[in-house]
Amino acid sequence: MEKLQIKNVTFNEGAPKICIPLTGVNERQILNEIDNLKTVDYDLAELRIDFFENVNDSSKVKNLLENIRKIYYKPLLFTFRTKKEGGTCDISEDNYFRLNYNAIESRLIDLVDIELFSNDEKIKKIIKFAKKHQVKVIMSNHDFFKTPPKEEIIGRLVKMQEYGADIAKIAVMPNSEEDVLTLLSATLEIKKRKKPCITMSMGSLGVITRLTGELFGSCMTFATVKNLSAPGQVNAKNTRDILNLFHNS
Repeated sequence: MEKLQIKNVTFNEGAPKICIPLTGVNERQILNEIDNLKTVDYDLAELRIDFFENVNDSSKVKNLLENIRKIYYKPLLFTFRTKKEGGTCDISEDNYFRLNYNAIESRLIDLVDIELFSNDEKIKKIIKFAKKHQVKVIMSNHDFFKTPPKEEIIGRLVKMQEYGADIAKIAVMPNSEEDVLTLLSATLEIKKRKKPCITMSMGSLGVITRLTGELFGSCMTFATVKNLSAPGQVNAKNTRDILNLFHNS
């Protein structure tokens, strides 16, 4: 398997890494969320910047990142989730890329999330820019309504890899148990390419997919301490206990 090292975290090796989303709407809430992580066993955090009330103010976003880095030392994933893919607010595509460019250039983040269904040339340019600044790219796609066919899931993940993403990610919504099996089967197939990927089936039906990544090939899972950022997320402590159970069996 092709490993990916970010600080002291190695992706695509051993148990899936646990990522905790930070969903505060202002700086005080976000810093408090980070402070509450002191007693949590996790691997990295995701700053869901679309929740931040001052997301359109570039100076306040940078100031937030600077203050986060004063108290937080693990890998940080920077994510603006667009409304069409389950985010809390929307901005123009130009502003979306400008926001991500600024975060990358600040060198205050370790990973950036770029959505697959964006402008082709802009995707290629920002991936090149991220690599130049030693920021890893998670390319993502989210379907909150259905589970695409297996071949479509595989095709999207392969396309992300072909763009040069360091980690390919897809999250889908199951409407039946068979949908969950479709996602797991696609994950197992993409595992053969040996590159890091993240997959999940959302909601209560898909919880099993968040916990069996080591077997099927998903290298990271999202868990919660307090607030959910997507349906089906499991408490961080329970997640670690179950991941350890699979890993040590």
